[in-house]
Formats: sequence, C-alpha cells, structure tokens
Amino acid sequence: MRPISIALTLAFCLLGSVLHAQQPDSTNKGFADITEAAGIQHQFQVYEGMFGGGICVFDLNNDGFEDLYLTGGMNEDQLYLNQGNGTFRNVFEGSGLEITRRFVTQGVAGADVNRDGWVDLFITTITAKDSGRIIPRARNLFFLNDGDGTFTDATEAFGLIPLYSFSTGPSFGDFNADGWPDLYVGNYFQEYMGELTSINDATIVGANQTAKSYLLLNEGGKAFRDVYTDYGMKHRGFGFGGLFTDFDNDGDLDLLVHHDFGYKATPSLLYRNDHPRERFTEVGKEFDMDLKINAMAAANGDINHDGMLDYFITNIRFNRFMVSQGPGKPYREELKERGMTFVTISWGANFADFDHDGELELFVANGDLNPNCTPMADFYFDQNPDGSFTDRAHLVGLNDYGIGRGTVVFDLENDGDLDILTINQAPVMPGYPVASTTRLFRNDLADGNWLQIVLKGKQSDLHGLGARIKVVAGGKTFLREIDGGGSTHMSQNSSIAHIGLGEAEIVDSLVITWVGGHEQVLLGQPVNTRLNVEESPHEERPVWPWILVGALGGLLAAGFAWKRAQKRRSDR
Repeated sequence: MRPISIALTLAFCLLGSVLHAQQPDSTNKGFADITEAAGIQHQFQVYEGMFGGGICVFDLNNDGFEDLYLTGGMNEDQLYLNQGNGTFRNVFEGSGLEITRRFVTQGVAGADVNRDGWVDLFITTITAKDSGRIIPRARNLFFLNDGDGTFTDATEAFGLIPLYSFSTGPSFGDFNADGWPDLYVGNYFQEYMGELTSINDATIVGANQTAKSYLLLNEGGKAFRDVYTDYGMKHRGFGFGGLFTDFDNDGDLDLLVHHDFGYKATPSLLYRNDHPRERFTEVGKEFDMDLKINAMAAANGDINHDGMLDYFITNIRFNRFMVSQGPGKPYREELKERGMTFVTISWGANFADFDHDGELELFVANGDLNPNCTPMADFYFDQNPDGSFTDRAHLVGLNDYGIGRGTVVFDLENDGDLDILTINQAPVMPGYPVASTTRLFRNDLADGNWLQIVLKGKQSDLHGLGARIKVVAGGKTFLREIDGGGSTHMSQNSSIAHIGLGEAEIVDSLVITWVGGHEQVLLGQPVNTRLNVEESPHEERPVWPWILVGALGGLLAAGFAWKRAQKRRSDR
C-alpha cells in the first residue's frame, strides 16, 4: 500500500514509539493483559502483505455471555466460546465453519439475517488459497447459525456465489427499515496482477483497478440482492468498508464509506439515506466528509453530549477527528484542537467510557504496513475537562507494540465494564522486537456507575442494530448507536449498549430510537445493571384519513377534468 515519504514518516512513527515506551505506572489502575490466561491463542497471517484482520463480537449460543469470531488470513480462523468465567474455548473444529480454511479471510460481521433468534456470520475474503493472482479472486462466505453451536454454509443459497471479489470490511444495517438486516461490503480491487507487497502510490494510479462495492438487500431472510446501482451508488474506490450510522438524526441509517488512497482515487463518502425513497444521496462534500486520506475505519460517539454523533477516522500519518457542528452543518476537523496530532498508522478505533467517569475515551490500534514493521504503540486517549485528549496508553497498560489491525470492545465477564481485544499481524520480516500476537485486555480501570442496554426488536432488527439510545442522567445526555460492523477496522463491537454514568445514581430517562424512527421512552431506571428492553408496539396510523384524502383527491381531479371537457365543447 503506500510508501508515502516512507523514510520520513516512519522515522517520526519510530520516534513516537520510543517516546511512549514507558512501563505502566504501578500506582494507577489500568488494563491487564490476560490473553494467555483467557485461552486466546491467535495471530493474523497476511497473504503477501498488509491486509486484515477482523473480529466479530456476538452471542453464539444465547447464554448472555458474548463470544468471538476472529479471522486468521492465511492462518485458521477461530471461534471462541465464552465460558462465563473470564476464559474462552476454541470451538472452531466441528462448527461447520471449516470451509474458511480454503480462503484468505479478512473481515467479519454478524446479524440475525433470517430472524430465527440466532446471529449469523458474514466473512469477507480476498482470495482462495489455491487461486491464481487475478483479482477478483474468490467469493465471500455467509453462514447461518443453526442454534446448536454449528453453522451451515448458505453462501450459494443466499445468491452470493456470483459476487467474486477482493473484499475487506462488511457491515450490517437495515437501510430500508423493514426489520431484515441488510449488508454493505467494501471491495478493494477490480483487477490487479501484481503482488500485494508491491502496492504503493506509483502502482495504484490506474483507475481501472478500483472496485464497486456491494449494497446487499435482505429479501425476507432468504437471499441477498445487490441493489448498489438501484439505490443510486456509482462510486468505485479502494474500499475498506463502511459504517451504517444515522448522522443526521432522522431515524434511518446513512452510510459512511471508508476508502484507501482517497487522495489518488475516490475519497471517503457520506451517503444520506432518503428513506422511504429507495435511494442514497452522496453528501460528503456538503458536510466536509469527503476526506482525501487512507481511511481505514471510523469510530463514532457523541464526545461533547450535544446529541450529534462525531467520528474519529483512522489514517496514515494523521488521523481525522470530525466533530459535528449541529444539524445540517458541515463537520469540523479538530484533531489539533483535541491534542491528538501524533504521526502514526492507525486501523481499528473504539470510543467507549472505559473508566465510567461519564466521558468517552478512545482506544486506537496502530501498526505499520507489513512488511515494513516499524514498532508503533497503540493509543488510549483520555478526555480532559476542556475536551482535549491525552494519550495515557503507557500508564494504563495499553501501549502494545504489535502490528495492530481490527479491534473490538465488549464485556468479557459481564461485570459492567468494557474490555478490549485487538488483532495483531505476524510480521513478514524476521527480527520484530516484540511478540506481535492478538491481545485481550481486561478492564481494571472502571470506577463509577454504569448502565448496559440489550435491545430485542420486534418489528425492527431483532438485536436493534443501528438503533440509537439516548440516556439522561446526572445532568448529562449520553448517546450510543448499536454497531452493525464497520465502526472499527473490518470488525464489529458488542451489540450491548454501554454507558458510564459517573456518580449518577438513577437514569432519569432512556429514549430508544429504533431504525425507522419509532421512539420508546423509559423513565427512572436503576444504575449498575443490564437492562433488557423489548421493542414496544408501533402506533398504527389510522387508514381511513388517507383513504378519505385519496378519495377527495380523485373527486377533485375528476371535477377538474369534467370542467376542461366542458370548456372544450363550448369553444367549438
């Protein structure tokens, strides 16, 4: 991908890594690396270089503890069952997912596609392990969860076999608000004959290499249909996926698209959903979101409690912090104002209130382009009272120097705080100074009240993917959006909403906006609990007024036509 003034850039990166190379302060609480104790043994092995990998957090067996699917690239994927005691067991063998061994897997996302109560998995690939070098190389993989710990390969049954591609990040979102989760898949290449290790600015200029992505409409839980052009999408780019998100607070899911080489080919895009019209309109330039960068992912969160989502977009050299200025207004880039101008190469990113102080922190996984492999520490940005951020990764035990890619946050032990899992790649070149393996960090930092919300849709998506949750407590307003994938690099976070409440001892109000705009209000909820909320019945709008309006309209039209006919007769 991109030696961009590589010598200068990576020299700065190395300098930043050295400056951050401090040991955790033993007097501070932080995160504990429990990878080995938890039974995680994983490392992503690249194919030729750079791409992958992803993580999906989902509840495989509906026992209330969240499980994990990790892509392996050239290595075997892994399916980790949460044992409920802080440990995992790899149950990949015998799961029905073994066909993934034939492919170089990349990203993963989960949703209950057929609404049978079990989360299904969509896994992207860049090639089959026994294929030639021509791209498109292979199909992606879709598995239905059988509910007994096994999966059935439904790729062909759902009409996905013709979609051979070099795919990266998948994300689920019900963009037509019919209750069936749809899917966006980012594609990187249309055609590329060389080796991936040789990709850089010079080789990437050819416009014929950029690919269209997929916008897959869920047809009643029985098939996917690509409606990319039907919905007005025309772009081609080096796609790293997209994020379904309601940026304009109108109750439907818009789409923020991440593109690599945005300064050479297609920049990042922001598609406004025009539901109920079956159309997306690209408004990136209007909102200053047409970023000409190497966009890898976008974490979303309301960092200033104004009821509008903000977006941290990872990049090479300098990331982007796009802060909402209010409804209908362009976003403002505030990386410098927020004190986050570190030179690095970032991938996965997650906004969360890890310490329960009522403010969002930000975890960012950093990693060099494999096989360059200059060590770069991850970031843990703690928010200060003035809205700026300070990197305290070295103080809380999160300054890992592995070659980071996908990241997720979830509550490993159901103890009320959020833990972190980050995928690291195996270095292509020998001599890397640390063990670059996937890491699980247990949160021992949290100190304050909290609330978790589990959604159960009825007319909406069964797990509430894309729903908005607004909480008012302790004089503050908190906003969360349920992740369907794409809010971190090629990965999907927990679908359980988590809110740190500081010293607030009661939730004054909780407002859920389900996809489609239906609002549900709960008052006076307790803190320090996991709240299960089932979607309330939608108010049925009476049909007769619309019948009456239609009838009146018909009568008026008929009367107007009669008058015109009479006038024509009289003119004769």
